Amino acid sequence: MQVVKMYTTAVCPYCVQAKRILQSRGVAHIEEIRVDSQPQERVKMMEMTGRRTVPQIFIGQTHVGGCDDLMALDSQGGLLALLNEA
Repeated sequence: MQVVKMYTTAVCPYCVQAKRILQSRGVAHIEEIRVDSQPQERVKMMEMTGRRTVPQIFIGQTHVGGCDDLMALDSQGGLLALLNEA
């Protein structure tokens, strides 16, 4: 299974929802990077994604986007395929 990295904050309901979706698809570990307690990480996230909001989700080297993007990918059947890419 691909490595999952998620940029989050402590009080983000979309982050919680994204984590639930990923866990329901078999993701046992999410590398969580808290941008509220590490402002330099928000800058890095914005440089990589062009986005300021959280969550920002990476599966392997692929930037999935935010929670809405993750839900859309899942509903189209692409999430499991991306998670299981070699």
